[in-house]
Amino acid sequence: MATLTPAPAVLTDTTPAKHPGGPARPRTVRVWRGVVLLIAALYFLVPMATAFVFTVNIPNVGFTLDAYTRIFTVEGFVSSLSLSLGLAAATIVLVLLLLLPAMLAVRLAAPRLKPVLEVLCTLPMVVPPISFTAGISSLLPWAQDVLAPTPFYQTIITIQDQRFPLILVLAYVVLALPFAYRSLDSALTAIDVRTLVEAARNCGASWPRVMLSVIVPNIRSGLAGASFLTLALVLGEYTVARLLGYVPFPVWIVMISGSQAQVSVAVSVFSLLLTWALLLAVSSAGVRKRSAS
Repeated sequence: MATLTPAPAVLTDTTPAKHPGGPARPRTVRVWRGVVLLIAALYFLVPMATAFVFTVNIPNVGFTLDAYTRIFTVEGFVSSLSLSLGLAAATIVLVLLLLLPAMLAVRLAAPRLKPVLEVLCTLPMVVPPISFTAGISSLLPWAQDVLAPTPFYQTIITIQDQRFPLILVLAYVVLALPFAYRSLDSALTAIDVRTLVEAARNCGASWPRVMLSVIVPNIRSGLAGASFLTLALVLGEYTVARLLGYVPFPVWIVMISGSQAQVSVAVSVFSLLLTWALLLAVSSAGVRKRSAS
């Protein structure tokens, strides 16, 4: 009978062995994370606080919000801000329309060209903005002379219109390519593009339908990131616009700083908050769309 009695199960301790330094490591990580966040907060908030104090504390007058109440009445504020927002919207649309189809075509039809496309898109990062602008400044007069007897002469004049300079949009597209490419490349790498496209095509979907109903919904976070970075670049770019003679919002802020110092700093604080609000809206839109999908 003793041989028929089942042997008691041997209980094994499945609890993971405690590492001598285990409990201390997460606490150390949290402490260092807090230190890094505190340093980053001081790095960003101290200059903003100093600028705000400069705008509201006038010697012999005391605390006043006069600099902020005069922002919207200063000549050139609305026109320069509207121009920068319009340039940013046009740049975002043009970057996405050019880059996304090109990246999909390379992934589906010519994967060996992906390194070439990557080099072309990241090349603007190694070109100084002054050299880039000098090239544009040299090219425009030459193009006017060459295209003068052709129907394209009016085109070269139109892209230099002071009311909405398309030449700035083209320049910003080149400058935004490295950031937009990285964001879209990460989003496309996270999905199986070939399988999704082949499945949609086998179901009878046209190429525009594949783009709008299959690809775009699956890379919303990448599209939001590319738009986020392009918007930040355009709203903060100064060198190209200044050297080409246009007055978007960053150039206008520098122009009024010589005559109205406190108003210019107040406008800088306002523009910084506006830029953060726009970037937060773009980022939140991408997160909400991804959560909904």
